[in-house]
Amino acid sequence: MPCDATPYIDPKAVVDPGARIGAGTRVWGFSHIFGGAVIGKDCNICEQVLIENQVVVGDRVTIKCGVQLWDGATLEDDVFVGPNATFTNDPFPRSKHYLAAYPRTTVRRNASIGANATILPGITIGMGAMVGAGAVVTRNVPPHAIVVGNPARIRGYVSTTQQSKPPVTLSERMPTESVVAGVELRRLPCVADMRGNLSAGEIGKQLPFLPKRYFLVFDVPSVEVRGEHAHKQLHQFLVCVRGSMSVVVEDGQHRQEYVLDRPDLGLYIPPLIWSTQYKYTRDAVLLVLASDVYDPEDYIRDYDAYIKLISPVPTH
Repeated sequence: MPCDATPYIDPKAVVDPGARIGAGTRVWGFSHIFGGAVIGKDCNICEQVLIENQVVVGDRVTIKCGVQLWDGATLEDDVFVGPNATFTNDPFPRSKHYLAAYPRTTVRRNASIGANATILPGITIGMGAMVGAGAVVTRNVPPHAIVVGNPARIRGYVSTTQQSKPPVTLSERMPTESVVAGVELRRLPCVADMRGNLSAGEIGKQLPFLPKRYFLVFDVPSVEVRGEHAHKQLHQFLVCVRGSMSVVVEDGQHRQEYVLDRPDLGLYIPPLIWSTQYKYTRDAVLLVLASDVYDPEDYIRDYDAYIKLISPVPTH
């Protein structure tokens, strides 16, 4: 270990030569840290934890008792791992068969993993996500998503304000104003008739821009998540014309979830708003009106890049 590091190592712990452990980190009894491991500052490595050579752990990480981090695992800053959570690194293990290179499993900063959860190899758990106790994670987890079950499925998003559900009758009040800058839930005119109902919107009234493109999203399996991007310049207006689905929007500071489940309700999403759609019913049909033609360069698909883009430049 570097001579300037001042971690606490319990006498009953085993730390192999070459392991790098940051100042203020505590390693408790009966844990074993291999010589190639890198562990940051102010971490808490509880009893009976095993950390192999090709493992990187960031700063202020908590790893509770009974956790094994095998080669290929990376835990970024401020991650929490609950007791007996299981990481894996070989999708088809056989005794005495070793991979030339192990899949990278990454837990992004501020994410939490509940007790007894199992993480399959090659998975990325997004920033701020929460994995429920006992969940079996078989696919990537989006930033701030809450996943539970076997296999793990998204059940919500962290720190969303109370869901803005549409009114039951036209006489009821609209949901409260969005806490996410620029996002608006808009009532569309609806004419009820014994021959059927009609809903419409006009540019400059319900629709705040001139559409140049539309697309429909349908036949979405209920386990799938769509969106997960922002736009640099594009404005969008979403109407679920059949069935229901949920939209999570955020501006880097606030996050809010909307349920769209009637064709006379539209959600306006301005540029630079991160948007995710999920909880599609099997019959859901989502109409999206866009302010411009398709341009792949207008998309921001990496969440870390999005946060960096919208974060204010520090002043000195």
